[in-house]
Amino acid sequence: MPYLQGYPDNIRQQVQHLLATGKLAATLAARYPKNSHNIQTDKALYDYTQQLKRQYMKSSEPISKAVFDPKIHIINNALGTHTQISRVQGGKLKSKNEIRIASQLKQLPLPLLRMVVVHELAHLREKDHNKAFYQLCQYMEPAYHQLEFDLRLFLTCQELAG
Repeated sequence: MPYLQGYPDNIRQQVQHLLATGKLAATLAARYPKNSHNIQTDKALYDYTQQLKRQYMKSSEPISKAVFDPKIHIINNALGTHTQISRVQGGKLKSKNEIRIASQLKQLPLPLLRMVVVHELAHLREKDHNKAFYQLCQYMEPAYHQLEFDLRLFLTCQELAG
């Protein structure tokens, strides 16, 4: 269970029990019913990201790109990445912020996709995973920690299903 390595043994044992009894997938399906969303394209992801940014982070630097990236491998890399690209244009230094989400996450239930987008947006202000970072995530998504755990369960379930 690579997605749950940072969690205590008792939590991992509970998840292992749910997997062994075949109840994990049903538990997640009950919590997140199949309600497909229309965020399937890069444009839709950009619009969704901009909407969240306008709502919660008006004064932050603008985002130039938000895309689904097929090159991001969930286990080896991350769920998403944020980059700041700086270029010299004339006598000025211009920077662009980009958010890339693993394309495998298109099929996530919307609350879980929102959690990933919120996570990457929070990196506009806080580069490290520190207390201020997680406070910002919770400001934008009050159930952030539960959604992050559920995403890890979801990915564990998907990996074992093949």
